[in-house]
Amino acid sequence: MADKVHPSVDSPPPSKPAVAPANTYIIQLPKDQIYRHPPPENAERIKKLSKLNRRRSNRCCRCLKYTLAAAILLLFLLGIAAAVFYFVYKPESPNYTVDSIAITGFNLSSSRPISPGFDVSIRANNPNDKIGIYYVKKSSVQVYFSGDRLSAGVLPEFYQPTNNVTVFKTALRGNNIVLSRAVHSQMLMAQKEKKVPLRLNLKAPIKIKVGGVKTWKITVKVKCDITVDSLTAKSKIVSKHCDYSVKLW
Repeated sequence: MADKVHPSVDSPPPSKPAVAPANTYIIQLPKDQIYRHPPPENAERIKKLSKLNRRRSNRCCRCLKYTLAAAILLLFLLGIAAAVFYFVYKPESPNYTVDSIAITGFNLSSSRPISPGFDVSIRANNPNDKIGIYYVKKSSVQVYFSGDRLSAGVLPEFYQPTNNVTVFKTALRGNNIVLSRAVHSQMLMAQKEKKVPLRLNLKAPIKIKVGGVKTWKITVKVKCDITVDSLTAKSKIVSKHCDYSVKLW
């Protein structure tokens, strides 16, 4: 039996490699090498920068720790000093009240402006055994009726020793005060009832003397609600209540 002869199938000619133009070089690199592995000189630079950043971070952390430790130590020492001062000197707040008040310059039968005057006697009590008080400049005393300021003045400057009660007088004056109709009517009604409510605001800058040392300036604020029976030189205090506060800074 004769063998069958299959026709030969010509295979396609092999493709010719692309020829690069003259003076041209083609370098093929895997993508992971391109994106993940920087050149050696960049890698060294990155290492140096990371070390520098770590050093700076550690330095900042150490500075923060030292600062916090110093602040805590300072607060602790201040607390000890305050406790020692309290147990040694046993400070007590001074207290204030209004002893008497003489009023002039009110003529409520007319609607013309008034120039009222208030001569006020204030009692200051320093109950401390080892602390003196200096009353210094830039004090103020003001008298109000129904929110309207009637007069103003200042306190005398003086030194109050330990365990001392001092009564000092201050003259407060107002000039050409114009009262509204509503306030004028309220004042007339209060005088008829012999219950005229007044508000006295006092601000006294002081310095504390402890031994031979004087402190910085401390501000004492006093608010007194006073009721008098008349707006005359012979007025008497019907009732009074004073609150005070101390501003250390």
